[in-house]
Amino acid sequence: MTAPERIAATLRGELLDGAHPVGTRFREEDLAARFEVGRHTVRSALRLLVDRGLLTHERHRGAVVAPLSRARVDEIFDYRLVLEAGALRMALASGADLGPVLAEADRLEELAARSSRPSWRELTAAHGDFHRAIVAVAGNRHLLDSYRRCEDEVRLLLTFVRPDFDAVSMAAVHRALADKLVLGGDTAVDALVDDVDHTGRAALLSALRRAEESARLLGH
Repeated sequence: MTAPERIAATLRGELLDGAHPVGTRFREEDLAARFEVGRHTVRSALRLLVDRGLLTHERHRGAVVAPLSRARVDEIFDYRLVLEAGALRMALASGADLGPVLAEADRLEELAARSSRPSWRELTAAHGDFHRAIVAVAGNRHLLDSYRRCEDEVRLLLTFVRPDFDAVSMAAVHRALADKLVLGGDTAVDALVDDVDHTGRAALLSALRRAEESARLLGH
């Protein structure tokens, strides 16, 4: 692993834990001092995080944690819908084995059983494994590669709904979804669409409304 990759991996973990709030600016000089490297190395690391959708680059400000917005939520969740629902339809049409998806539901339940409050990073990783398994069972490498490009950004967005979910509730939601997926047909596809739209997207938009109301009350 190169120096930029090591720095990016450390910052990625912090971002997925919600350690850096919206608007945080990553100053090259501060990071260079923290990691004891040159600014060119830091700049390369930040570029990796921008490419993963974890940071955005703003003119005159550099790399920052982008705010939550309706447009951003819709863009990423529309992307997920196209890939996940399309992959599921392909898997069902070919009679693919949904065992890997059920196995990930089992792992979510095991995580909840071990601890009702696992690290948020661990919980969102398990959530991501479940949804990636849905795409993977279609057996299309290009679909899977496309899905992997949005995974970190989805996990970052989920930090905004951290107060609304715990391991037990997340495991229950995905067990119910897995049970419907194995029924096949429209029942399976409708259940997946409902999960992406009315569980994920709706929760984020609710969090956005709360943040906007708080900002209004504070006069921001």
